[in-house]
Amino acid sequence: MITTEQIRELRDVTGVPVVQCKKALEESNGDMEKAILLLRKISGDVASKKAERNLGSGTVASYVHSNHGVGSMVILSCETDFVAKNEEFMKLAYNIAMHVAATNPTYLKREDVPKEEMALVTDTLTEEIPKDKPAEMQAKILEGKINDYLKTKVLLEQPYIKDETVTILDLTKGAVQKFGERTEVAKFVRFSVAR
Repeated sequence: MITTEQIRELRDVTGVPVVQCKKALEESNGDMEKAILLLRKISGDVASKKAERNLGSGTVASYVHSNHGVGSMVILSCETDFVAKNEEFMKLAYNIAMHVAATNPTYLKREDVPKEEMALVTDTLTEEIPKDKPAEMQAKILEGKINDYLKTKVLLEQPYIKDETVTILDLTKGAVQKFGERTEVAKFVRFSVAR
């Protein structure tokens, strides 16, 4: 039997509505880790269903590191002012801005990486793959190396600095489930006094 304590704990961890937490716990037979994974999968499904909605609002968040040498700004978009003014939504935008300051991504999403750069990276990484491996294995190794490279450059693919089990894209998908609106990082910029 699922207890209110378990539901409250899952709600505190995920921020997802109580009804969804209860359902996830029931489907996972009370296993908290499985329930969290189930909610992440559901959040991806919810996000894809809302992908066509208009982003008419959002918030700008900034972060300046304590040494005042690095800072960043992020525009986190959503559908309505109601969500944009929500304290948790603004905190999410702030946390993404802090992540940007810490990791210095170059691109927002994979599609933003220029074809020329991808070709050069693919050629360079292909040279690193042992030639004695079967072609199928070489292709999987190359794919893994490209994905590792992109995690250093592409914001949405980066593991979140506060919880490396989720990416920035996972965070935004979770926000869609939490707030019930399409949520996306629209733009980011990072500043540094170091050259």
